[in-house]
Amino acid sequence: MAKKETKNPKTEAKEEKKQKAATEAAPEAEETKAADDCEKKLLELNDKYLRTLAEYENYRKRSTKEKEDAWANSKANVLAELLPVLDNFDRALSNKEASLEDYQKGVEMIYNQFMETIKKLGVESFGEPGDSFDPNIHNAVMHADDENEPENSITDVFSKGYKLGDKILRPAVVKVVN
Repeated sequence: MAKKETKNPKTEAKEEKKQKAATEAAPEAEETKAADDCEKKLLELNDKYLRTLAEYENYRKRSTKEKEDAWANSKANVLAELLPVLDNFDRALSNKEASLEDYQKGVEMIYNQFMETIKKLGVESFGEPGDSFDPNIHNAVMHADDENEPENSITDVFSKGYKLGDKILRPAVVKVVN
């Protein structure tokens, strides 16, 4: 006859505890793995964020420097265009033997050279006698009543106005007929 094995209740209780611990450990291991994955993902995203932040800061500094360089270069280009005019003024001032007519002719030539230079840079003058008065581009400092002139027309120009494209550099100072 076969002998029936009987298990010790203490041994049986220990085995049950082991099985229970093993089944409970499996979800804990999965939770630990999930937490590790989340922490790894968080570190990757944080690194990506810090790199993006550093790239943006570099971009901001670079664009600020480029803007400053563009401003300095544009000023240098304008001044380089004006230097020949300055050279001609120096020559005129150093020529002490010129007659009044020659001196006047030289100043007119320098004026024409200067006007060509600013025209080349895109600057236009405005404000001529007979033009219609526009308060957006003219500064009326005097007015007169004259029945022979059209209403709101400019009769005298005290200083011309200048504009660069649509930007008014200086309004024309004028006298207007009302």
